[in-house]
Amino acid sequence: MKGIIFNLLEEIVVRDHGEDAWDLLLDRAGVDGIYTSLGSYADADLGALMNATAETVGQPTDDAVRWFGRNTTPLLRVRYPDFFTWHTDVRGFVLSVNEIIHPEVRKLYPGAGTPSFGFDDSHPDRLVLDYRSERRLCMFAEGLLLGAGDVYAEELSIHQPVCMRRGDDRCQIEISFKR
Repeated sequence: MKGIIFNLLEEIVVRDHGEDAWDLLLDRAGVDGIYTSLGSYADADLGALMNATAETVGQPTDDAVRWFGRNTTPLLRVRYPDFFTWHTDVRGFVLSVNEIIHPEVRKLYPGAGTPSFGFDDSHPDRLVLDYRSERRLCMFAEGLLLGAGDVYAEELSIHQPVCMRRGDDRCQIEISFKR
């Protein structure tokens, strides 16, 4: 896992809960907390931090991971505005992930392991993503999608009928766009 993800988590936690909360998370997670954006760190460190976040804020881990994803998207928009200004809505943005965003991420952060997405965009008010990743961070992906809804001022509904964490071979994330 690239350090930028840890840096974003720290920024969000400090912004929403203060410096002491970040220090508490590091202690609870048993990690040192020194992450450089280009560094690579154990996926287990992020898992431990997300479990500690959930414990600290008193919510299920899935909700904490989704919260993190949702709050990450606006920060990514500030850091990488071109990824967002090329599009006028969530649908266009999401459909650019495989061809534009993830290749650029791999250039910026060599060695970054990005998930792969398949798309069914045959319905104008719905988009279905097939998500595959060894990390199984589909709740983070859901949060990123909700954050994209915030960025583009669109209301989304997300449903996940298929999930690797329930034993399926992939996650299927259905996004409905409310017009």
